[in-house]
Amino acid sequence: MDTLTRMRAFVDVVEAEGFSAAARKIGRSKALLSKYVRELEDELGALLLNRTTRQFSLTEAGHTYYKRASELIREIDSLAEAVRESSGDVKGRIKLSAPRTFADAPIGQSLIDFALAYPDIVLDIALDDRFVDLVEEGFDLAIRVTRLEDSSLIARRLAPFSLGVFASPELIEKYGRPEKPQDLAGLPCVIDTNGRWRSNWPFADTDGEAVSITVSGPIEVNSPLAVRAAAVSGLGFAVIPDFIAAPEVAKGSLVQVLEDYIRGGSGIFAIYPHRRYLPAKVRVLVDFLAQWFKQNGTS
Repeated sequence: MDTLTRMRAFVDVVEAEGFSAAARKIGRSKALLSKYVRELEDELGALLLNRTTRQFSLTEAGHTYYKRASELIREIDSLAEAVRESSGDVKGRIKLSAPRTFADAPIGQSLIDFALAYPDIVLDIALDDRFVDLVEEGFDLAIRVTRLEDSSLIARRLAPFSLGVFASPELIEKYGRPEKPQDLAGLPCVIDTNGRWRSNWPFADTDGEAVSITVSGPIEVNSPLAVRAAAVSGLGFAVIPDFIAAPEVAKGSLVQVLEDYIRGGSGIFAIYPHRRYLPAKVRVLVDFLAQWFKQNGTS
């Protein structure tokens, strides 16, 4: 049995967070995976995993080994895929992180359309609104809807994106249309606690400088879709992604305000780690998404 096979078994167990889960995922027996990991530990002369009937954890040596081993395996797989690509054979599994908001919005159809177009590629999608660590957590790709800040990653802009302040026509009639961001401090607002800004809403002043306005209101919830519903119901002004607000704006249920004070520079990005060989399957997905957004936009 070669070291690479044992290394793969160890990485599979760590990423599945247990021997049983890993065995189900990759179609091998729990006993065989346990044997491979034990042989790897014997070969290294170090304990990599703490095993009990109720707990599973990495040792300090296990953390160190996992980080480098997962990188090596991805490099080996990427090199193999680069060779396959030359023969037109693109297949495999893509571990993708995306925000729940992305998947729930109409633009989430982009991932379904890709799966239909490339049946030999399995999309393993983890929906999570937090910013995952692509390298540490073993993701091939992440979709992020944000202002790009992390220069340690490679990013491809798929589409423009902006936040806007929206309210129902009835609420605007009742309280008046705010003329500047500071007006919101005295108005009822719906707060998305899932947003990085929470109750400190970001704007740009007339000189383009970033300003933050602290707001409050009758409801706080960690979902842009719930925020949109609350805004449509007249509970308050709300900061909502444009692609989430668009259907209600089209129906006249929401009206945008303070358009001149919205900060630019945001977008929908495909993010992936720096690698010598970018897997062909990942490149195919990124190219597909870029073309999909070019044809369909973000609404």
